[in-house]
Amino acid sequence: MTIQLPQDYEERVYAGWLGKVIGVRFGGPVEGWTYAQIQHHLGEVEDYLPMPEGVVFQPDDDTAVPMVLLRAVEDDGPQVSAAQMGQTLLNYLGDQHGSLWWGGYGNSTEHTAYLNLKTGIPAPESGSMELNGSTVAEQIGGQIFSDIWGLINPAAPERAAEYAHRASSVTHDRNGIYGGMFVAGLTSAAFAESDPEKLVLAGLQLIPADSEYARVVQAVLAFYRQQPGDWRACYEMIARDFGYHKYPGVVHIIPNAAVVVMGLLYSGGDFSKAIQITNMAGWDTDCNVGNVGAIMGVAVGLKGIPMRWREPINDVFAAASAIGARNLVDIPAAVRLMVNLGRQIAGLEPLPRKARAHFDLPGSTHGFLFKGEQRNILTVRQMPLDEGGGALKVVVRLLKKKQDTFLYQETYYPKARLNSDFYSAGFSPTLYPGQTLRCRVYLPTEVKQQILAGLYVWDQAAGAVHQGQSVVLRPGEWQTLAWRIPALDSACLSQAGLVVRNMSPEVWKGEFWLDDFDWDGQPEFVQDFARAKPEYGAISGWTYLRGFWRPFEGGYHGSGVEVNETYTGDIEWTDLNLRVHLKPLRGGYHLANLRVQGGLRSYAAGLAPDGRLVIMKKEQGQYRELASSALNWTLGEPYELAFSAKGSQLAARVNDACVEVVDLQDPYLHGQIGLTNFAGCHTRYERLYVG
Repeated sequence: MTIQLPQDYEERVYAGWLGKVIGVRFGGPVEGWTYAQIQHHLGEVEDYLPMPEGVVFQPDDDTAVPMVLLRAVEDDGPQVSAAQMGQTLLNYLGDQHGSLWWGGYGNSTEHTAYLNLKTGIPAPESGSMELNGSTVAEQIGGQIFSDIWGLINPAAPERAAEYAHRASSVTHDRNGIYGGMFVAGLTSAAFAESDPEKLVLAGLQLIPADSEYARVVQAVLAFYRQQPGDWRACYEMIARDFGYHKYPGVVHIIPNAAVVVMGLLYSGGDFSKAIQITNMAGWDTDCNVGNVGAIMGVAVGLKGIPMRWREPINDVFAAASAIGARNLVDIPAAVRLMVNLGRQIAGLEPLPRKARAHFDLPGSTHGFLFKGEQRNILTVRQMPLDEGGGALKVVVRLLKKKQDTFLYQETYYPKARLNSDFYSAGFSPTLYPGQTLRCRVYLPTEVKQQILAGLYVWDQAAGAVHQGQSVVLRPGEWQTLAWRIPALDSACLSQAGLVVRNMSPEVWKGEFWLDDFDWDGQPEFVQDFARAKPEYGAISGWTYLRGFWRPFEGGYHGSGVEVNETYTGDIEWTDLNLRVHLKPLRGGYHLANLRVQGGLRSYAAGLAPDGRLVIMKKEQGQYRELASSALNWTLGEPYELAFSAKGSQLAARVNDACVEVVDLQDPYLHGQIGLTNFAGCHTRYERLYVG
């Protein structure tokens, strides 16, 4: 059955997720503070607290975990079960690092559930009160990750609450689940209703009336009806009757649920007021303000979110999964994922693919930044086009003869770009040598100067710009630029964009427009591990699932007590040829990976015990052999491993030994590349070729 979606569905999802990201960024700096501490030290906090210039806000579990949970629906379909959602966490999270607060078994709800899942206890038992106790089961996490279920189930609060029930039960129980259902239901209902009181009443219909969660919502609602003009009086009631002193554990859901409801009710339907009140109340501010921001964002739409909240976000946020290329997140791309999942649930076809940066959503910037001598770009702003859609309008303050200005997206975050790293981030570039950059550029008809434009990338490893051939822009005409990035050695591409040069003697003051910035194609590069630098627990450009990975004495070394894996590349890569120079130092398994789809799914090939070359498939986290051949190998000797995947055909070669296999049983057809060894093994990887 096809379900009708709102006409402005994509824009409302955009507003909701922007509201979420804004709320997390706004509340993050005072997380864990009380109302009294905020008031005493900072006074009324009405805007973002400052961060050091040139940094971005760290990954936060409030936004990182939802981006993982959405993949459960993408991977397993709309009928995804709680057990499958649990497996999704195991697949996409690093093993006890990144994305979550790893506060210890019996202390951190998510850490407890993760270890239960890893041990083989499936969801929902993994989050059950019978197993973990009420203190762990009723912490805040079930609530803070649940806005997404409302975003992909618009104007369908019961269905949104059901998704939230499944997802929250992986890690939580009872009130911990009810909070997820409540927040998901309000987010969904906000597509059709903007009055906060009516939203709260709708949410109450989704949870047990005799629950503690319902009791606290009713108490705040009753107080609001008696004193609708004084949120501070309401907060005093909450602190007295439902404060942290009343509930056990680190961050219990009930006090924070009260703050969420208070922020909504006392906002008067105003986005800014809602997040300001919620933030001033303290406690788990990033979580509470994020929930309120998502609900209010959907309710008021893009026009109801002042640009002063949007501009510092610049359409990006950071995640912290084991899939590093997905951790530098473009908000419109995240919205596109949510909208297509919503369409799938509704029985509709996905939207046609657009360029990575298409600028069609009002106010969208897709994270574009600018640099150059004398700050010669003044602003970048989205603008609608007469023919439909949008473009990025770039206003040039002044550009002298033979002076360059750069407009770019970041394609990798070095650690210095984060204001802190509590959630153990890790990034792989989103762009690689060998791929082709494209964009469209427009110069207005009134421009008289000769203006050149060319595509470029910045290699942070070498500190070098690589640029394609420049073209002369023709005023009054859209022009398409394309450039295949050459194969590079040990590059880490952290910027991609457009360089613009004025070739005329007259200073240029004016504007140009950018649209449909994109890239695709096969990667082609070399990684010399002798040049690798440590970063994010691995090396620059690589993430890791588990194990001890480090650059040492001219190689990239891996060892550990379980199956140890490290990854790079894009999870959408398909057919590839991989060559790896390696030296086995200890143990029996020394492997390289193709088609890595997370910690539970990949192919591996390489050296195996008893003198063999093997190809293996990892399913549900366990490797099994697909094929092998004899190979006389010795510890301490160097080997070149060639491993290729084309469709369902896999082939590996070392010296004169080769092995081939066709995987006909649910083959993996895309994924990252990686390096792997097993417990008690130590491998030195020296050089890697991708082509």
